[in-house]
Amino acid sequence: MSSSKHKKATSYPQRSQNDSGALKRSENAPLSSAAETGAPKTEVPATAKRRRFTASYKLQILQEVDRASHSGEIGAILRREGLYSSHLAKWRELRDSGALNALHGKKRGPKTAKENPLQKKMDTLEKENRRLEKRLIRAEKLIELQKKVAALLDETLPTTERDGSA
Repeated sequence: MSSSKHKKATSYPQRSQNDSGALKRSENAPLSSAAETGAPKTEVPATAKRRRFTASYKLQILQEVDRASHSGEIGAILRREGLYSSHLAKWRELRDSGALNALHGKKRGPKTAKENPLQKKMDTLEKENRRLEKRLIRAEKLIELQKKVAALLDETLPTTERDGSA
């Protein structure tokens, strides 16, 4: 037996040469790229972006899903909006536990502490305390200087007695 009988036939797009010698595709040959067909590109972006849904959007979708009466309508809504059934389950849970309040997005990250109403007064008092401490230190240094000057003057000046008689 010859090996040519066992070769598998492969189908390639049929091409023929036009008058100028360039290859052209026949009518039944498949198109080679999405750009030629005008179809949108389906590549996945390099970094995915987290989707955020507003509370009003969530309520709108839940109301639309609740109005759906025929089988397959909910699936059609989910496909149209690009959602999953888990979104609906979570949103229903949030709606039932606290309506719109629970549907508002929570801020991520560390929570900021509430400012103490007495904090501002405490800050001003601490600032005044630091100012007064500096003033006290300056006054103590001045007193020390006066003591030293007085001690020097007492040593260098002869002491004269003052009595009340003139």
